[in-house]
Formats: sequence, C-alpha cells, structure tokens
Amino acid sequence: MIIETYSYPRAAVIGNPSDGYFGKTIAFVFSNFIVKVQLYQTPQLEIKPQRADKTTYNNLDELVDNINFAGYYGGMRLIKGIVKVFYEYCKRNNIKLASKNFTITYNSNIPLRLGLAGSSAILTACLKALCLFYEVYIEPAIFANLVLSVETNELGISAGLQDRVAQAYEKPVFMNFDKKIMEKQGYGKYETLHNVHFPNFYIAYRKNLSEGTETVHNNLKARFEIKEGKVLQAMKRWAQITEEFKAALEKRDKQKMHELINENFDLRRNLIPVSQGNIEMVELARSVGASAKFTGSGGAIIGTYADEIMYNKLHDIMNNNEIEVIKPNIINNN
Repeated sequence: MIIETYSYPRAAVIGNPSDGYFGKTIAFVFSNFIVKVQLYQTPQLEIKPQRADKTTYNNLDELVDNINFAGYYGGMRLIKGIVKVFYEYCKRNNIKLASKNFTITYNSNIPLRLGLAGSSAILTACLKALCLFYEVYIEPAIFANLVLSVETNELGISAGLQDRVAQAYEKPVFMNFDKKIMEKQGYGKYETLHNVHFPNFYIAYRKNLSEGTETVHNNLKARFEIKEGKVLQAMKRWAQITEEFKAALEKRDKQKMHELINENFDLRRNLIPVSQGNIEMVELARSVGASAKFTGSGGAIIGTYADEIMYNKLHDIMNNNEIEVIKPNIINNN
C-alpha cells in the first residue's frame, strides 16, 4: 500500500513577522502549488533524493542553477529531521510504533526561498505520511510544534509557528502567540476563519529574489532578545494590526484591510533592510491601486485588489517586469 499525502504553500496575510516574537498573525494555505509525499513499506528505511538534493552536475552552470533554485540544502535534511522528531515524540509519549520500515519520496513545485513556506510544507506532508503509516494521531497545535522543532532545534533555523499552524490546520487561521498563553500551554491560541469574508487576494513573486528565512530572522531575533526598543514597538504594532484586520474582516471593510496590509509592509521596511527588487514589487503593485506586503521573508508579496480591472492592470505591469502573479486558491478543509 502506498500512502500519499499533500501539503501547500502558506501566505501570511497580516502580522508577520511577529509570530516568532509573541505577536499575532493571520495566514492561509493555497493549492496553486503542492508538495506530494509517497511512503510505502520496504525491508529497509530509505529516503529518496529529489532535484533539490542532487550531488552530481554536468557543469558549473548546472551546480549554480541548482543552488539558486534550492539554496545550499535540499529536502533530505528536512525529512531526516522530521523522522527523528516523530520517533522521539512517540517515545516520549509511550506510543509504541510497529516494527516496520519504509521508503519515502517527495516532490514539490512550490517556488523555494520566496517566503511561501516550501520547507515546512515538505515537513508537514512527511509528518502526515508518518502518522498514517504508523497509525498515530497528533492534534494540529502539537503537530505544528513538531514541524517547527525540526527547523529550530534540529537544523538551527530561526523561524516562527505561523507557517506550520496554517499548514497543520489547512484553514485560514487567526493566531495569538501571547507570551503567557505560549508559556501556559506550549502553543498559541488558534481560531480558524472562513475565507468567504476575505477580500480579493493576489500573490506575486520574482524567483531571482529568493533568500532563506534565516537571513531575516537570525538578525531580528538577536535584536529582539536584547530588547531593542524599535523592534519591541514594531512587534506590538503588528499584533494590533492583526486584531484590527480581523475586526475589518468581520465588518467586510475592504478599505481598512487594504490600509493595514500596506502599513504592515511599511513598518517592516522601517525595521529591516529590504532589497530594491522587493521594494520595486511592492511599489509596482501599489501603483495600480493594489495593497502589498511580503507573504514571508521576501521574494513574494500578497495584497488585495478591488476588481478584475485592477487585477488585469496588476497582472500586466507585473508581467512587464518579469514578475509572476496568481490568484491564490485558498484551502478551507473541513
């Protein structure tokens, strides 16, 4: 029997990057791209490499192209990490695993290193497969914690819970990472939202702007830990922006949501260096009347547009500048 599981990219609607700093965020996953994992029983345990994991190249050009596509690391380390974390979780919780081995393989078409949570999507799909194979249920909040622990504890990458929560629940989620709540129960307060109230969203990205989340978060984390006033104020405001966005969502106040998305990016630009290519994407979107902010750490943006006329203008101006634009197919699984 072949087990096949899926996971999807995440778009941070509002509040990021405060999720790793006791803030509040709203995010959803969308099915325009996908990670597929296959797992089946075999005599030995094997992890099959994919494109991002290759070690043999025809020439230097191919090696550099591969690094530009996937960074210096592929998915092998992620899968090893999630298998280890899953095993240790079961051991800690006295969950006896059947004595059987498996082969696991993955395939992803999520654009990498653009702030769309492609790495955590691989981890999420793999953990789903392991749970099915060994018949273990893990509640979504704990599931998200385990996925995050692979990146933060096993691989030393600074990241927050937002991506993993959205991918674990596979619904739009309002997340409150208040410090007292986190310390009391080990995870945040999560409220699923219905996307029927959402405004029109677009996502745009430029593949040559790729960079890892650690580029932003490692420096930001250090500044947060020394209690830099500007950083603490920004985190507080991002949490407020998220609350205000949620209230606007309930009232279907599209103009307010538009303004808050723009404020989210402007606050970030004030706090963290942003490359000219990323600034250009935001400014191009705003030039036709759309709102714009990062979906994650950079390379991709999300925003709202008023109608099809505005979307067509947005599509044209982005395409003229070699920027891809899509309408996200938001997942809201029951």
